[in-house]
Amino acid sequence: MDNIQTSQRELIRMVVVRFLLAFFVLSMMFFLPAGTWAYWEAWMYLSLLFIPMVFVIAYLLKKDPELLARRMRTREKEGAQKLIVKLSYIPFLLAFLIPGFDKRFGWSNVAPGISIAAGICVLLGYGMVFLVFRENRYASRVIEVEQGQTVISSGPYAMVRHPMYLGALLMYILSPLALGSHWAMIPAVLFVPIIVARIRNEERVLVKNLKGYQGYMQETRYRLIPGLW
Repeated sequence: MDNIQTSQRELIRMVVVRFLLAFFVLSMMFFLPAGTWAYWEAWMYLSLLFIPMVFVIAYLLKKDPELLARRMRTREKEGAQKLIVKLSYIPFLLAFLIPGFDKRFGWSNVAPGISIAAGICVLLGYGMVFLVFRENRYASRVIEVEQGQTVISSGPYAMVRHPMYLGALLMYILSPLALGSHWAMIPAVLFVPIIVARIRNEERVLVKNLKGYQGYMQETRYRLIPGLW
């Protein structure tokens, strides 16, 4: 009992530290380049991202702490995935640093309504990721197959094989508009080939190591976008 309580406390501590660190880093990426705190798009974006995150974390701590612990793992085992993750840092940094400079120098003129609509879409993308968490308790941050893991074909997995990536892609691509920048859309679009490469490699791993995944691929045809791919 003591060990369980200790593990729970350690998990909570890790989650809180990473939550606060992520909030601090993203805030600095927005407000330092902007040179001002009067950046309402950034405040909106942070609110839409981190307020729901508090409720998701609370839900997982209560309902599935093991999944939350899996989400804390970040070290990839596959060599190809390690390279893909490293390549993703470049568009990530550009997509989230450019909006602040855009705000400072007035490069873009994104209407408030468009920023708000994009922010709502970012929230919807995060909602899709949460649906994946509810459906698949093995939705780790890294590519791996664990003992006892089974193929999930219900919920959002009945629509596409990788619904979490669909939600994440929606968030990444529309984040620049939510932050009031047209120019940051250029690096944000680079997430598309990165996620495509990640999915292709992940499916090779799953076909090899997860029983029944080959049949699931035949049953659910599309990987990411229904009717397209």
